[in-house]
Amino acid sequence: MPKVGVRLRPDEAWKVIGSAHTGILTTLRRDGVPMALPVWFVVRDQVVYFRTPARSRKAARVGNDPRASFLVESGRRWAELEAVHLTGRADIVDDDDLVSLVAADFEQKYAPFRTPRAEMPPATREHYEVAKVTIRFVPDDHIVSWDNRRLGVG
Repeated sequence: MPKVGVRLRPDEAWKVIGSAHTGILTTLRRDGVPMALPVWFVVRDQVVYFRTPARSRKAARVGNDPRASFLVESGRRWAELEAVHLTGRADIVDDDDLVSLVAADFEQKYAPFRTPRAEMPPATREHYEVAKVTIRFVPDDHIVSWDNRRLGVG
């Protein structure tokens, strides 16, 4: 009986990442404890970008230790599970042109999902109406992936 593989080819993995809505970014606290948080993101040339308030702990953690990982997943049943996990390094983007391109990508991808500012409580609106930074996550060459649908189990 032939061996059935669930691993995705790199091009397939990037397609899964690019089509995902929300990812999980893991960064490290100063004491080394990992912090995994859901994030909206965009992909440009196999690099993942996030936006966050400039004074956020996420931005501070990236500034203190660039090691990070990123995960997207989907599927409700075991036979449907699909995921891609990347490890790499993150930094704050200081190129204004790139920041503008990423901001446009975010607008295109997430505008339909944003809550209008007028519908937010004032404290929430104030929290998000601050200076933002763009974080760039550059993965290393190691991609961990699987697609259990390839097993053909109903």
